[in-house]
Amino acid sequence: MGVFSIRLPDVGEGVAEAELVEWHVKVGDTVLEDEMIGAVMTDKAAVEIPSSVTGKVVWLGGDIGDVIAVGAELMRLEIDGEGNQKEVLESAVVESEQTAVTKPTKVTAPQTDTNVEHNTAPSEKPAASHQPAAAAESVAYAGAKPLAAPSVRKRAKDHGIDLRLVNGSGPAGRINHADLDSWLAQGGATAAVTGRVANTSITEIKVVGMRRKIAEKMSLAKTRIPHITIVEEVDVTNLEELRGELNESHDGSRSKLTVLPFMMKAIVEAVSEQPQLNANYDDDAGIIYQHGGVHIGIATQTPAGLMVPVVRHCEALSLWDSAAEVARLALVSRDGGATRAELSGSTITISSLGPLGALATTPIINHPEVAIIGINKIAVRPHWDGQQFVPRKIMNISASFDHRVVDGWDAAVMVQKLKTLLEKPAMLFVGD
Repeated sequence: MGVFSIRLPDVGEGVAEAELVEWHVKVGDTVLEDEMIGAVMTDKAAVEIPSSVTGKVVWLGGDIGDVIAVGAELMRLEIDGEGNQKEVLESAVVESEQTAVTKPTKVTAPQTDTNVEHNTAPSEKPAASHQPAAAAESVAYAGAKPLAAPSVRKRAKDHGIDLRLVNGSGPAGRINHADLDSWLAQGGATAAVTGRVANTSITEIKVVGMRRKIAEKMSLAKTRIPHITIVEEVDVTNLEELRGELNESHDGSRSKLTVLPFMMKAIVEAVSEQPQLNANYDDDAGIIYQHGGVHIGIATQTPAGLMVPVVRHCEALSLWDSAAEVARLALVSRDGGATRAELSGSTITISSLGPLGALATTPIINHPEVAIIGINKIAVRPHWDGQQFVPRKIMNISASFDHRVVDGWDAAVMVQKLKTLLEKPAMLFVGD
């Protein structure tokens, strides 16, 4: 028998470390060759790690959320043969057992037995406590009428205190004024006599994996980019009529058109006149990279969190091609199958909450880009046409820009260009 060490492989070009986001096995499990043992995350792509041998797990090299360097030891397996380590199996097992013994246990809720000290002898009676009862004790009192004098009951009623939640220090648990004083002094919650009690539980959730990457990305964007956001009202009545007619004409033979492909086409037209907005800004080097190709990131909500898959070279795609690619990328992102290449390389981003969108939002720029366009919900609103109010379908767009490299005037010009193209959608097809 021997010990075989599995190390974290190179999971991507230029990646020096990765976050451990999932273990598929535990100490004592038997794994087969090529069986997936866990998953790590780099940037926004999760990568599963296979076992290169068959053996029994005797040691794991980290906890969920740990960042592990490429080449670092990830797992040890007991295998038939000599293995690839000089260390004996016993030392690996001892290390694993010691780790398990010394690992602290996390407590996510307060202790319910507040009256018993660990150093109290079995024959000793715990001292009476005036602390507010824990949730478990509250349930025990719920079915019994607390003992208290009429004056105590009146005082409790005046203060909105449910006596069933108060520990009594008198004979047979009788509650006195001192108990009420202690309850109030220690911040005891008041409750109606309906039996409703305050929920004091606290759940500890470690920020790992995709949520950690999202948090880091948002912090980077918000702390390093001074945002300027412009909100504009757009009449999309004509656009919605055109969209409906196009979808009906193909009767499901093509991907369904949403507002997104029209916005993508409008962005392509707008940045052709303002190429400085289709760019990445390397603020460390002080260099702006203007791109000829328009690679639009589509903010997509997935079970794992927010992802931004990229539709590449939108300038070369038709309306229908854009719709099909958006649908494909949304599907692979939600299924967790998006590749690193599909989640990187965007030059400008669209953020849309669909029908859940508000009247206006303040989208955060997808660093290192310099602009992001937010689409808000469409609603029928009264519009003054010069003679009367008429119902029109209105949608607000919220566009944020990096104010270090984009002036307010240039930002306003782009927003007005998008407004014009969306309100007169025939202009989107001029030259096609």
